[in-house]
Amino acid sequence: MAFLKRSPWILHYDASSCNGCDIEVLACLTPLYDIERFGIINTGNPKHADILLITGGINEQNRPVVKNLYEQMPEPKVVVAIGACAATGGIFRECYNITGGVDKVIPVDVYVPGCAARPEQIIDGVVTALGILEEKRMKMTGEATRPAAGVGEER
Repeated sequence: MAFLKRSPWILHYDASSCNGCDIEVLACLTPLYDIERFGIINTGNPKHADILLITGGINEQNRPVVKNLYEQMPEPKVVVAIGACAATGGIFRECYNITGGVDKVIPVDVYVPGCAARPEQIIDGVVTALGILEEKRMKMTGEATRPAAGVGEER
């Protein structure tokens, strides 16, 4: 995360959740948890987003929407599935219109477990996503990772 050259932007999409995880995602933006301390900026435009946060299971109506959002995001991008519904379909997975988790439609990089996922878990997932985003960015640009400095060494 120390090598990011700009603030990562997140896009939150509710893919038919019960709103439990959505409320917890919004709690992450409040002063109590303050996810912005990591430089995170919340956006509503997928063309500016680096990280896609998805809550809820995928159904037949939102399948094309999720694909469209993912395809509009610039490379590199990271997807974070928040909650049991986003991971597997959750308690709704047996419903006639639920396809399953987010990974049935787009690739997922980070899974945040829970029903509803706690803000601390969501922040941990986003920080993990920041590391993955940086790795993807370095692969794209061809930058080599710097070796870690040993004890007593300076960078």
